[in-house]
Amino acid sequence: MRCLVTGGAGFIGSHAVQRLLRDGHEVLAIDDLSRGHAEAIDLLRQDAGGRLSFERVSIQDHDGLVNAAGAFAPQAVMHFAALAYVGESVQQPGRYYAVNVAGMLNLMHACADVEKFVFSSSCATYGQPPAELIPVPETCPQAPMSPYGRTKLIGEWMLRDCARAMELGGRPVGVAMLRYFNVAGADRSGLLGEDHEPETHLIPLAIDAALGRRDSLTIFGTDYPTTDGTCVRDYVHVEDLVDAHVAALDALKPGRVLAYNVGSGRGYSVREVIDTVGQVVGSVVPTVEGARREGDPPSLFADPSKIRRELGWKARAGDLREIVADAASWRTSHPGGYAQC
Repeated sequence: MRCLVTGGAGFIGSHAVQRLLRDGHEVLAIDDLSRGHAEAIDLLRQDAGGRLSFERVSIQDHDGLVNAAGAFAPQAVMHFAALAYVGESVQQPGRYYAVNVAGMLNLMHACADVEKFVFSSSCATYGQPPAELIPVPETCPQAPMSPYGRTKLIGEWMLRDCARAMELGGRPVGVAMLRYFNVAGADRSGLLGEDHEPETHLIPLAIDAALGRRDSLTIFGTDYPTTDGTCVRDYVHVEDLVDAHVAALDALKPGRVLAYNVGSGRGYSVREVIDTVGQVVGSVVPTVEGARREGDPPSLFADPSKIRRELGWKARAGDLREIVADAASWRTSHPGGYAQC
């Protein structure tokens, strides 16, 4: 199958490209490299057998997308390209709508003839669910608390509306929307890892603090209504997440619209993550306590029973320690990130 992967040089996108190539697909990776890494694409090309192409183009570039997709003629799309920082979205909402919503519209126009479309959505579309709906099922009302979460919810609406229009027009498309929880870890072979600039994710920040690469880790909020006062989140290994994308891709049929949570089904507090990182790295994580961040719900973890029941997917790395160990292994061996590759 010819698969177009947006954000293909990013953390999750590069891992998806790796898996699609491993499964024998032909892949066009698209990325503007504002937050992705050309080095990841170079590494993946080495064993791709000519089945990996790359175009440096932004999803905000309508004509560039049309030209790239037109030349490749994809049968399927995995759409990862997006701005994805909750705090940044609160400060720069216009930028998030321009990239995540207008960019999505450009992509849908450029790929109007695809058979399957898998969308990187987010648990942020749920906002803060009521206590009786945690762990969170897909039937939970979607009431995002941040511009980032709202852009992802709008993306879901856009896909549903377009899928319905195409069905009415006699050209049905299969659509899957995967609502991730917190993605972490690294490719178990050691080739790919997580390298963001700026880095805002808890696990890599805690690892760097434990390794002495940063002075300390800030805990944003210690007065939440949770067991230890810090936010509780669900962590899923990046390779497990990619497995969920492949399962959704395989399950899609014309006219089918799917929506699934992708998470481990267990919540860990910030302090539990910090303790686990310290145990794995073998060094205490220095911390400082800071104020809450706007847009952060106290507790959010998945009920993944629907995707397990319907697609047979389950997180292989169900234990946080395994996720942290894979992330720490890559960061330890790549102190300069992809720049070292």
